[in-house]
Amino acid sequence: MVKFIPSRIPGCFEIQPVVSKDERGLIVKTFHEQIFAEHGLETHFSEIYYSRSYKGVLRGLHFQVPPHDHAKAVYCLVGEVKDVVVDLRVGSPTYGKFASFILSAETANMIYVPCGLAHGFYTLSDSAIMVYNVTSVYSPQHDTGIRWDSVGIDWPSDNPVISKRDGQFMPLADFQSPFRFATEVGDD
Repeated sequence: MVKFIPSRIPGCFEIQPVVSKDERGLIVKTFHEQIFAEHGLETHFSEIYYSRSYKGVLRGLHFQVPPHDHAKAVYCLVGEVKDVVVDLRVGSPTYGKFASFILSAETANMIYVPCGLAHGFYTLSDSAIMVYNVTSVYSPQHDTGIRWDSVGIDWPSDNPVISKRDGQFMPLADFQSPFRFATEVGDD
């Protein structure tokens, strides 16, 4: 049975799918619409893509702003990463706080990241392939982030390999969030 484990961030779950193993290898069902919907999670994924990163690479902390914000279901298909989310929703009891997870091909776990959270990861293995299922189409003019080192996350390195763009994001303290925490069904 699929396990949905709530994180410290409201609406963010670590998901442990069923992994069927035998002498041939394994099979993992990464998505089941009805089970996601039963947990109140968005089930319409507009795009699915993947990235490959080498050891020591840090990607993040990324998100898209409204009206092209999106939820994500992410997992590590090859290798192992330290995956982190940061709550950017004004009014959330965990605004500005983060949760971290170890995602790996071995455990086949995934993270459901609701709208209004920044996401990033650090590659622990020699290489890693991360798969992203997102609920809106990529929009370059709405795609942004906050600095990876501005939230107090205990990354495995103080000197990761990052892109020039990621290094130029503003710190969390300077970010004016457009995201709002919905406390009841129907809230914006």
